[in-house]
Parts: sequence; C-alpha cells; structure tokens
Amino acid sequence: MEIHFWGAAQTVTGSAHYIRVNGKMILLDCGLFQGRRSDTYAVNRSFCVPPSKVDALVLSHAHMDHCGNIPTLVKHGFNGPVHATTSTVELSKLMMMDSAHIQVADAEYINKKRARNGDPLIEPLYEAEDATEALGLMQPQTYNVPFPVAPGVQATLVEAGHILGSAAIILDIEEKGKILRLWFSGDIGRMDMPILKDPVMPFAADYLIMESTYGDRPHPSYEQACELLQQVLATTLGRGGKVIIPAFAVGRTQELVYAIHGMMDSGDIPRVPVYVDSPLAVNVTDVFRKRTEDFDREAREMIGNDPHQGALGFDMLTYIRSVDESKALNLRKDPMIIISASGMLEVGRVLHHLRHNIEDPKSTLLIVSWQAPHTLGRRMIEGKQPVKIYGEVYNPRIEVKSIQGFSAHAGQDFLLEYALRQKGRVKEVFLVHGEDRGAEPLMELMKQNGMPNVHYPNRGQMFTV
Repeated sequence: MEIHFWGAAQTVTGSAHYIRVNGKMILLDCGLFQGRRSDTYAVNRSFCVPPSKVDALVLSHAHMDHCGNIPTLVKHGFNGPVHATTSTVELSKLMMMDSAHIQVADAEYINKKRARNGDPLIEPLYEAEDATEALGLMQPQTYNVPFPVAPGVQATLVEAGHILGSAAIILDIEEKGKILRLWFSGDIGRMDMPILKDPVMPFAADYLIMESTYGDRPHPSYEQACELLQQVLATTLGRGGKVIIPAFAVGRTQELVYAIHGMMDSGDIPRVPVYVDSPLAVNVTDVFRKRTEDFDREAREMIGNDPHQGALGFDMLTYIRSVDESKALNLRKDPMIIISASGMLEVGRVLHHLRHNIEDPKSTLLIVSWQAPHTLGRRMIEGKQPVKIYGEVYNPRIEVKSIQGFSAHAGQDFLLEYALRQKGRVKEVFLVHGEDRGAEPLMELMKQNGMPNVHYPNRGQMFTV
C-alpha cells in the first residue's frame, strides 16, 4: 500500500490523501485549499494523479476544506463513487452548490480587473453543473456499518464529533496476503461539546493519519468559552452596541445559536433580537433540524423540554434569507446580535455588517474561529490599521474580541490522548492538517510518550507500508 500526501500536508486546508492499494486509487477527502488568492487557483487545480485515475473517494465531513474541491475533481475526469455519512451528503449538497456560485462570482470579479489591464481571463474553478454532477456521485453510508470501497478494501465511518455527520474513516485492507487497518481521523472533535456526540477513539489501527491543527496548545473548556461569550454579549449589549459574529455556516453557527438560546432562557444576557444572516447557514440549520438522530442525549433532551421545541430556534431569533432583510439590519441602531458568514471575514454578508459598524466603538466584532493567515479576520485580531473592505479603507474603532474555546477541533491534550490510544499497536503515525507550530510540538510529545514513528509529511511525499 502506498500513501500519497497531497492536500493539508504541512498546512491546514485542502485535505486530500491518496491511497494506492490492490492496483486501485482511493482518495480520502478532496477539500479546497484556502490562502492567498494568487495561490489558491493553481493549487486547487493540481492533483496528485489525474482525476480519472481515482477509483473512489471517501469523505470525512462537509467543511469546504474537506469537500469543496470535489467538483473540480469531477470537472477534470473523476466519476467514481463518493462515500460519506447521510448528514455529510445532505450538507455537502448545500456547501458545493454555494461554493460553485462563489467560484463563478469570484472569477467574474477578477476578470473585470484583468480585462482592464489587458491580462488573460481566468475560468471559474468550477460551476454549478460540476457541483451537480459531483452530488450525483455521492453514496450515503451509515455510521459503524462497513461497506466495500475497492477490491480487498472495506471502509467504516465512525463518529468524529467535529460537525454534524463528521466521521473518522477506517480502511480494513487485505493486500498480497497482508491484513492491516488504516485509520484516518478526519478532523477530530472534542469531548462533551454541545449538540454532537463524542468522538470515537481509534482502535486496532496499524497506521494512523491524524490532524494536528492545535497540537501546540490545549483549548479553554467549553464552559469557559460560554462564560466569555456571556461577558462579551452582556457588556456590548449593555452599552447599546451590536455584536457581529462571523461564523462558519456548518457547525459554529448552530453551536452559537444553541448557547445564546440557553443564555437568554436563563436570563444571563439581555433579550435582544438575534439574527442569523446567511442563506447557507439557514439551509444548513434546516439539515440539523432533520438529522436530530445525530445529536447527543443532552441536545435531544433540551428539544424535549424547551417551550419552543427546538434547540436551534427561539422567540428572539430570526433566520434571514433575503438581501433586503439583511440590508435593513444596517439601518438600525438598536442593540442586537448578528451571526453571519463567512467565518474568516473574506466574503459574504458579514462584510457589509462589519463595514457599517467598524467605526462604532460601542459595537463588538467577536471572532470565534481560527483565522487563516492573510485573511481579514486575522488582520482584525492582530489590530492591523487600516483595513480594506470592498476596496474602501477603514480605521477600525469597533472592539475586537476573540474566544478560542468554541473550536470544533481537539486541542493538544486530546490529540495526544487520541494518538496514545494506539501506543504499542500502531506502526506509524502521520500528522496532517496542521501548520509547523501545531504539528511539531505534538510530534515531540508523542515521541516523549513512547511513539517514535511519527511523521509530518510534506506535499507530494509518498510512503510505502
């Protein structure tokens, strides 16, 4: 068996790992690389092998850095099955179609500038037809039920606890008389987080590919994060400001709604209007409501006991789809909470809300997600002045706060525990989905704890096992 590391190798985004076994090529994830605009187009069109040579794809979950490049793979010749949990299939439909519209809009915007400068025009990475074709290849699978992927290869999806439908991927392989188990963690969630079930820990793994995003530090507890959230909300709303929260449409938005719902019901924060202003997030929340069998016991009990009969809906909350409703929020001066995409302040309606409030010292921009280098979200956290939004220059006076404890990724302590579950059994561990600052401290800790065969592969590196 050969493992070819390609995406999310020595970086966080663009997850893609190729497994050659019994003459077949299996791809684990096919995510969008996100970074400098000048880099992303070329990187996302580059594949380890021609897409037509990939026989099957197994998808861990529906975040864009794991599923968002599947339409590009299809556009360039892939036509095999895409296996994923039922919730991931449903969420991927929304994510990929939304991404296709963004790809087209971004290309149109870039081409206007290129045409003025006499530069050659670019094509969108993919379009709606490519996303539709990709969705037609998706095959929903049930947690904990093995299914065939290729000759001599059976896959099983187990709970990863990261977002709704997220899974670790187990490949049980028989090749040339050898039997082995490859375990791909996907994105590892956290224990005792709201809504989601806890991650399944690895067992009986011969080879482990695992994420290392926060391998350099543990997270504050969820309870600590909620205390900070309550403080920021109470302080900002108390002085008459707006709280603007850029949040990913899948996972983080629903988690925030769940927490704010509880705080308002308990009287811990003022009862002010709460808006989820992102058509994608609204559609994603509809999937969450349908897939409550994937919720943990606590969330199901909350739904049963709540007078609104819903963990993700209450009387102060409005889900916004229309552009006119979104624009109307910026004409209002009353205190409110606005949760809107995108999570890194790069695109979407949240930029309009920030633009209208960036010079208001009463308001707060609340960052609750990891911010990639070179994004507006990272610049705002770092206090860079001035900043540009839609080509206009602003000197921020809005208060900027950051809360790390809501991360859907495991911190250093749990990542180490995850790996050590296979100490003495696993032959080799490969750290992916992490920058140097995350992977290297984790690798050192693993070696100190008796796991010497740990690798941090770079893009294009191949291992034969």
